[in-house]
Amino acid sequence: MTHRSNLPFPPFPVDAGSERRCGVEIEFSGLTELDAAKIVARTLGGEVVESGHRTYDIRNTAIGTLKVELDTALRKASARPLIEMGLDLARRVVPVEVITPPLTPKEMPLLDSLREALRKEGAQGSRDGLFFGFGVHLNPEIPSDPLDSSRLILAYGLIEDWLRATYPVDTTRRWMPFVTPWPHSLVDALVSVPDASLDDLFSIYSDHTETRNHGLDLMPLFRHLDPDRFDVVVAGGESVSARPAFHFRLPDCRIDEAGWSLAEPWACWWQVERLAQRTELLWTLCDDWQAFRYATRPMRGEARDAWADQVALRMGDGGQKSAA
Repeated sequence: MTHRSNLPFPPFPVDAGSERRCGVEIEFSGLTELDAAKIVARTLGGEVVESGHRTYDIRNTAIGTLKVELDTALRKASARPLIEMGLDLARRVVPVEVITPPLTPKEMPLLDSLREALRKEGAQGSRDGLFFGFGVHLNPEIPSDPLDSSRLILAYGLIEDWLRATYPVDTTRRWMPFVTPWPHSLVDALVSVPDASLDDLFSIYSDHTETRNHGLDLMPLFRHLDPDRFDVVVAGGESVSARPAFHFRLPDCRIDEAGWSLAEPWACWWQVERLAQRTELLWTLCDDWQAFRYATRPMRGEARDAWADQVALRMGDGGQKSAA
């Protein structure tokens, strides 16, 4: 893998001769589900089909079948008339989601053209309102080699504080419980057993967190790998949709800002991919983490900032904000 790319959506490392794909979820307000679905069809082609309550499929687009729906939990609850009425009144703060199938990097510019079309029609992002907490979720496919997935998980844990400093999360989203940082005890455990198997990583992860509400949510991946074990270990595990992908929830959706594009959340995850490939740097950061944690407990506020600064120095030219 090259260390830099002039592409707005640089590819992830080639996996067994083929490109790894990435699904995308874009949350926003300012448009109804039907309005957004029609914009998808105008921009990418295809036909709009109502597939459920406040849910539309846009089939045969240039990048496959897309889905537009209301936030999942609220959509299910809104079948009750009084909730439906309140939902209409609260529409400004209830997100609509555009959900894509797994896409190749070459297809991402087409999705970004949809992002621009939605912006021009009035879509609003996370910084457009005090109570907005909208994000862009990326779902990168896992590599075929479990060791590569293990290193991606370790890489994220080591640089999460730096990612949050480099790609700041909106204040409202920081207040909300949806993208809380991984517990530092989890990172301690990951660093103590580098190159652990995915089975062992599931044990470590479930020992240190019981929620999906992190910047990187591994629950769908672990349910995909071992659904029977997952449903026993995780309370309510049957409600988690299994997928052979990471669920990267950290980036804001800033769809209403003219200078912003989907290349920024992509670049944020790309930093994790890049570090996982640079194994010498990965092990150096593991050593740094253990030394830093020995000298700095607990890690709050200024200590988090100091670790982010140390990561930035180690990352070198990887400390750039974009992947370009």
